[in-house]
Amino acid sequence: MGDSVSVLNDSLQKVFPDLSVAVEYGEVTLQLAPEQLLTVCKTLRDSGEFAFEQLLDLCVVDYLHYGRNEWNTTKVTASGFSRGVHAQSTGRLKFGVEYDDEAEVQRFAVVYHLLSYRHNRRLRLEVFVQDQQLPVVPSVINLWPSADWYEREAFDLFGVLFEGHPDLRRLLTDYGFIGHPFRKDFPLIGNVEMRYDPEKKRVVYEPVSIEPRVLVPKVIRQDNRYAGKDPEEVKDA
Repeated sequence: MGDSVSVLNDSLQKVFPDLSVAVEYGEVTLQLAPEQLLTVCKTLRDSGEFAFEQLLDLCVVDYLHYGRNEWNTTKVTASGFSRGVHAQSTGRLKFGVEYDDEAEVQRFAVVYHLLSYRHNRRLRLEVFVQDQQLPVVPSVINLWPSADWYEREAFDLFGVLFEGHPDLRRLLTDYGFIGHPFRKDFPLIGNVEMRYDPEKKRVVYEPVSIEPRVLVPKVIRQDNRYAGKDPEEVKDA
């Protein structure tokens, strides 16, 4: 652990003894609840001990299918992976099909990346929302104006509402778009397709017509036919 990371870790544990502080991959992460966000962020910005003047980034993580693997990647047959893989995520199912998921998890986490110019330090905040059906966290736009488009993007792609944002509307998707495309239960093929209708002489929107499919990953494994051969020979084979 670097000196700067160690100092920041100790300071956070001292000032916020009730919050979870962790150091992973040389980065400090502070985990807190939505109701604590504004008070903690104001201290992090205004206190000379921290002085996190800039919000570098804000994003959302959807943990709905976290740790679930649709492929057995430890065993292969002579012909590679089977294409008959059972869908283990709602995003692979056809629109309208219900998915019997496991017990409710802490699904949405809003992640903030802060920078202190004064101390040359970075900090990561992780805020898990309480209501998975209606995810809401306070907006930090009054603390860091750069949060404006970040929060709009997170609302558009994940459906997280930022309470107090003055203009929370979609940023990347089309007008009238239904759903939030970065959620794990959003179909990979989408819900609607668009085409130009020569008879109506305009663009029309229709329910998606293609069938969902499970993608087959590339398999890299030892091939005895090329064992002990020169790499240049193998490349030209």
